[in-house]
Amino acid sequence: MEQIVILGSGPAGMTAAIYAGRSQLSPLVISGYALGGQAASSSEIENYPGFPQGISGLELMQSMQQQAERFGARIEMDDVQQVQLQQHPFLITASAAAYETKTLVIATGVSPRLLNVPGEAKFKGRGVSYCATCDGFFYRDKTVVVVGGGDSAVNEALYLTRFASKVYIVHRRDQLRAQKIAQERLLGNSRIEPVWNSVVTEVLGDQAVTGIRIHNVKTGEDSVLNAEGMFSYVGNIPNTQLFKGQLALDDQGYIITDRAMHTSVPGVFAAGDVQERALKQVATAVGSGAIAAMQAEEFIAEMEGHAYPQRQA
Repeated sequence: MEQIVILGSGPAGMTAAIYAGRSQLSPLVISGYALGGQAASSSEIENYPGFPQGISGLELMQSMQQQAERFGARIEMDDVQQVQLQQHPFLITASAAAYETKTLVIATGVSPRLLNVPGEAKFKGRGVSYCATCDGFFYRDKTVVVVGGGDSAVNEALYLTRFASKVYIVHRRDQLRAQKIAQERLLGNSRIEPVWNSVVTEVLGDQAVTGIRIHNVKTGEDSVLNAEGMFSYVGNIPNTQLFKGQLALDDQGYIITDRAMHTSVPGVFAAGDVQERALKQVATAVGSGAIAAMQAEEFIAEMEGHAYPQRQA
């Protein structure tokens, strides 16, 4: 019987593990097969407080993991197959084992939204990627296309200039949505060429990507950008398939919570990008993870008829 199980090992999940560990709940983190969530794939995080020179996402998440383990968190690299929330204790079935738990924190995050154009699935891993930090090295002295106009697209386009000789950034509008400081860096970089008012309609290639077909939404003109790679950042889809029919979700599939991270099922809490729609940042994920863990501690204390313990500073 677990006191608390945390699904996900990104900033929200690891922060929940740190707080639950300090509360001596011996948290179990089921991380999936990749530690650190999407944050670990960020080339550089510049807006997380306490790191004035910035820090790589991988380094930040490794530090969070070490801190969680220092306070007694146990991390299992396993994939959850099923959750049963209509019963209590809750039952979590993963590939290697099953777990019963008094409380559950869901921090499963989001996955990249696909363009769903011809060639995208065919060339995934052969020129189509959703992680510049993971795959940028393979495009040294090559031409690549970045799709999107938000923070992720702009930051990863800038990162790719470390390797690629030329980076096109394709955006359906005539101005970017990213933070102003990142926009200024991108527009001032000689290796990056914006392609405005355009959408990708097809990924071209034979054994690997050779080009990207685009459509100008204003002129109606179709053209081809010759490139060896495409990196897509056009939004996210919450990883909530396991919870459909068991938890209240909004019309886009995000878990609905109150300000204290309570879901529609008592004893189940959600934190991070899986419930955050306004601002998907490490800072917001960390805050919600801390709240979720403290609320789980309080739930256990009330369930067992104990006085709620004094929190440590």
